[in-house]
Amino acid sequence: MTNSEIVDLLELTGRLMELHDRDAFKTRSYQTAAFNLDKSTADLSNLPVEELVKLQGVGKSVAQKIREIAETGRLTELDELLAQTPQGVLDMFRIKGLGVKKVRTLWHELGITNLRDLQLAGENGQIAKIKGFGASTQEKILAALEFLQEQQGKVRMDKAAMIANLLVERLTPHYERVEISGQVRRKAQEVDVIQLLIQTSDPVSAMLTLNGLDNLEQNVPDSSPFVWRGHLAGFDVLVELLFYPAEQLSRQLFIQTATDAHLKQAGTGGVPLLQVAYSSVLSESADAANVTEVETAIYQKAGLPYIVPEMREDDFAFRWASRYRNEELVTWDDLKGTLHNHSTWSDGKQSVADMAAYCQKLGLTYFGIADHSKTASYANGLDAERVRQQQLEVDELNKGFGADFRIFKGIESDILGDGSLDYDNETLATFDYVVASVHQTLTMSEEKATSRLLRAIENPYTTILGHPTGRLLLAREGYPIDHRAIIDACAEHNVIIEINASPYRLDIDWHWIEYAMQQGVKLSINPDAHDFAGLLDMHYGVAVGRKGGLTKAMTFNALTLAEMTEYLKKTRAEIRK
Repeated sequence: MTNSEIVDLLELTGRLMELHDRDAFKTRSYQTAAFNLDKSTADLSNLPVEELVKLQGVGKSVAQKIREIAETGRLTELDELLAQTPQGVLDMFRIKGLGVKKVRTLWHELGITNLRDLQLAGENGQIAKIKGFGASTQEKILAALEFLQEQQGKVRMDKAAMIANLLVERLTPHYERVEISGQVRRKAQEVDVIQLLIQTSDPVSAMLTLNGLDNLEQNVPDSSPFVWRGHLAGFDVLVELLFYPAEQLSRQLFIQTATDAHLKQAGTGGVPLLQVAYSSVLSESADAANVTEVETAIYQKAGLPYIVPEMREDDFAFRWASRYRNEELVTWDDLKGTLHNHSTWSDGKQSVADMAAYCQKLGLTYFGIADHSKTASYANGLDAERVRQQQLEVDELNKGFGADFRIFKGIESDILGDGSLDYDNETLATFDYVVASVHQTLTMSEEKATSRLLRAIENPYTTILGHPTGRLLLAREGYPIDHRAIIDACAEHNVIIEINASPYRLDIDWHWIEYAMQQGVKLSINPDAHDFAGLLDMHYGVAVGRKGGLTKAMTFNALTLAEMTEYLKKTRAEIRK
């Protein structure tokens, strides 16, 4: 069992104990342990009880429960609670704004045990009549239900890639060639079909082989002799496996990767890309050769520039190609450092020193620590005194580095309700840079949200605007903002915009990257990392950056250490003028 799996089970146990109004002290013991262990780097599954109780928030009783989970993969107490809880009641926890007390009220007072009944109760006005709810809460519940319905059957980019790679690993021993295609190859931020192409000259035998593999669940009515549709056990997202002979597979990889809008584009001859791809006279050996060569040949025959897979969404890529070259697109190797990261000083899992050391292993030349500010008490935000202590630690660590690496002193400062930044100017002046982000009071009109961000952008201490809309993909819509007004203000005040590379966020949305570049606003691919693995999320940020046409020249953290040092020094000097 992984730490996250153990923590999830403890957290769910505490939630259900509260739902069923069990002993308050015992309930809090589960909740406290889950909260603290979520940040632990210890290998929980391999620690004995006497070592577990040494961890913050873990008593003997919970330590024994952790051992039970580690040894059996289950928790008897949780199983008993789940048996007493309708699945639909558990589903209600997915509704934004519904905590345990509200879910219990809806269940006990209205007898609601599924999301359909919840929707009907909202549409009939029953929820608004409950004490403590009201019309506003009812409206928010209905909006959240609509959002969840729209997201059904989808997975985030990271999970889609994981499932696709699992399938490749599973299928490769049985087939000559297996290629990831469709939305996953195109690096879509949300995926509803995981598509792979399989090379075979005998689709009937290929289908029989598939149906003989464990964990692949076919949807027979939706399948055909040349297409297998179904699911990988444990995942709701649709899996689509297409069979093609060797002489067709590369062309089909091109066709299946691009959207219809992209394939409709016509070049100098006026013939759409799709028609060119189907009519291209490619020999069997050529078609089985390097995929890029085949796809380049298709674009050339259409009289169009080659477009990288990430950008094959619509005609935007061709407009972009009239001003830039593919070689200008940002890559992982272009990134020289990372600027939005957390440590054990706030809600991270690793120390500043360990995170910096891991950055060095990744070949980066600078690490920016941007822990949460004081208002983020839920994330152990730093007050002014703890800021001073952390900065002293960073100064000491920097003494141990040579000229090729440095830790920059930053902060993720909350943007308060009125648009001001957390901390007074005296404290803000101690940082090398400030990432300004909204974390609380997320329910805002477009006018309110835009006004709030504009004031933060106008603050001379703001260096980077963090995750501009606050969205969580497949979980929470972002607050509405006037993107053009925000980007224009960043251009005026020399503020960088973050591409939050966490696959949960990917915010700012890639559709706005081109406009930001046009306005001269640089973008920073920030992982918002809370542990080592989080630093690698910059891969997802690079993917959506490329999808939006982000160039190395307009990528803030593609600056070298010397360039970044000079930039931050200069901006701070200008504030002091």
